[in-house]
Amino acid sequence: MLTVEEALVRVLAHVPASRTERVALSEAHGRILAEDVVAAGDLPPWPASAMDGFAVLAADVPGDLRVIETVAAGGSPRFVVTSGAATRIMTGAPVPIGADAVVMVEDSEAVGDDLVRLQGFATPGQHIRAQGSEVARGTLVLTRGRTLGAGAIGLLAAVGVAEVAVAARPRVGILSTGDELVEPGAPLGPGQIHSSNGYALAALVRDAGGIPVDLGSVRDDPAAIAAGFRAALRCDVVVSTGGVSVGDYDHVKGVLADLGIAMDFWRVAMKPGKPLAYGVIDGTPIFGLPGNPVSCMVNFYQFVRPVLRTMLGDPAPFLPVVQAELVGHTRRRPGRPEFVRVRLFRDGDVVRAEIAGYQGSAGVLSMADGHGFALVPGDAAEIGGVVAVQVFDPTFGASAEPGYRW
Repeated sequence: MLTVEEALVRVLAHVPASRTERVALSEAHGRILAEDVVAAGDLPPWPASAMDGFAVLAADVPGDLRVIETVAAGGSPRFVVTSGAATRIMTGAPVPIGADAVVMVEDSEAVGDDLVRLQGFATPGQHIRAQGSEVARGTLVLTRGRTLGAGAIGLLAAVGVAEVAVAARPRVGILSTGDELVEPGAPLGPGQIHSSNGYALAALVRDAGGIPVDLGSVRDDPAAIAAGFRAALRCDVVVSTGGVSVGDYDHVKGVLADLGIAMDFWRVAMKPGKPLAYGVIDGTPIFGLPGNPVSCMVNFYQFVRPVLRTMLGDPAPFLPVVQAELVGHTRRRPGRPEFVRVRLFRDGDVVRAEIAGYQGSAGVLSMADGHGFALVPGDAAEIGGVVAVQVFDPTFGASAEPGYRW
């Protein structure tokens, strides 16, 4: 049986090549840049006033000056500022030629229709944003692999970029299997449960930056499962859930073999999530995840998500990790390494973790309540002390290091 690390190495050795596409800046939020961006011009493009006030020669302050014109943002100065003259100017407006300082309007007093008295003092460059002072023409402003947040989008717009090259979002086919599955909202019959994995996986795919393609649920019937996989193979990545164990109704392994898909491995030494199928056909990764909800989501985070993030060009494709002090101690039976769901909270400068309820592989409440996975080595007989926690809930705001580590 492979270790988690060994399985991850195999999975990441066959990540499909990234595709790029150009999108309008208005559609680029949350996407990952596929190219470096260089400023085509200066920012600001000309000397600009940082305040509402008067553009003057610094040497004329304090003093009474003649107001020669008013320049608003979007306007253009008509006159050169000379000694004894001032231009009334608004924030963001171009500074007229000759002026080397701006005096705030709060430091002025009108003493006539065209006269202003400036108080205090001024120094050259005061309240003027020099041309190119923020970004000079030819400057590398954003690098490939950068996720475009609001600040980056604003910067691109400010330097005049209308569209960008980004990594194309991978399409992920999601197939749920099981006779017991009933759609949420439908009444349950004997032995039936509401189908949840498909919905959770679709959300996880979106969170990872992919496009979920819901192929619905199919019964534990080889022909139906085969038809579902054929449809899924039109996608960039295929994820199924259920039917990968060794029971009489676990047909996925046989179906994939009949389709000519040789699986790389079928089990991983981890808890939860031991039954995990993985293979590649014509460059398309196929993941057969367990049917238990927690096992399904744990395996997605550990194996599928890194593939999707790598396809998107993310230089840090793994869940971030924090060190946390576990509240209380829990005995366990040594065996497989375990991903324990925990809640995180701050206690001063210390991050603390507490176990998020029932830890069984069907305990979906622990995923809803938890912020991350405490990584417990297989030889640990007790869970306690300081633990490494992979953070899967972005609402937890602790600083975290990128990467996967035990």
